[in-house]
Formats: sequence, structure tokens, C-alpha cells
Amino acid sequence: MVGATPETDLKIIKLSENLYKKFRLKRVYYSAYVSVNEDSLLPALQTKPPLLRENRIYQADWLLRFYGFTADELLNEQNPNFNPLLDPKCDWAIRHLENFPVEVNVADYATLLRVPGIGVISAKRILQARKTCKLQFEHLKKLGVVLKRSRYFITCMRQIL
Repeated sequence: MVGATPETDLKIIKLSENLYKKFRLKRVYYSAYVSVNEDSLLPALQTKPPLLRENRIYQADWLLRFYGFTADELLNEQNPNFNPLLDPKCDWAIRHLENFPVEVNVADYATLLRVPGIGVISAKRILQARKTCKLQFEHLKKLGVVLKRSRYFITCMRQIL
């Protein structure tokens, strides 16, 4: 339950990470707290459900399960909650600009997964496609890469879009 108690996003994500590791869970579900009765220990009735926060936690959960991120990479004690303006992957990339730009024609799978706009399927497609040709930006769009997000973090044969 997201928002019913004062836990930070970091605490929620670390708990989920531990559930995945220790109990090999396939999925953790999150739900934004909706006030239905008055209680001094709970948020006020007129409090809006934290739907954006729930969404950011789901996005981070996806990064834990499929993209190789850890909770400590996404958040820390100085920044214990997700930025509501950016998805967690983009926020991580902006805080780690030393890892960019990534050359898509030579980057390994794990590195490609860290680029905003490149998902699991498009990263696999990139690895397959570059066996036959040097990839350009127009190829990436056809492979399913979201250039609107990724173009700030990648190069193609050292070209910058």
C-alpha cells in the first residue's frame, strides 16, 4: 500500500528487491492508498491517492526485475523518493552522465538496457541487427527504440542526433 504510511520509496523498493531475492517472487503488486474512513494513524479522507508515486514504483520495480538495476542504484538516503517529473530510468541516467553517450554499435546488452528509450526487446534487436550492418538512427527507430528519449544518451557510429 503506497501512501498509507510514511515509508519512503527507497524502503518500499528495497523491500521488494529482498522479496525477489530471498523468496524468488515473480511479481510484487503496489496500490495507491485511498482513504475510506477517518483514523488518526492514516492520511485524511480528502487526501488524493498517490497514483503518480504508485506508477514510479512500478517503473522502478520493472527496472529491478528486467533491467539489472538495484534499489541502491535508483535511490539513496539523500534521495529516498522518486522524482515525480522523470521516470526512474531517465532520472538514473541524468544522475550518471559519466556513462553516456553509449555507442549502440559496440555496447553490450546490459549497457543498452541502461539507456532511456531502449527496452529489453529493442536491446535484443539491436544486438541481432548489428551483426549484419552498422546501425544508424533510422535503423534504431525501426527496431523499436524510442529516439525521443534515447537520442540524448546514444551515438551511432559516433554521430550524435
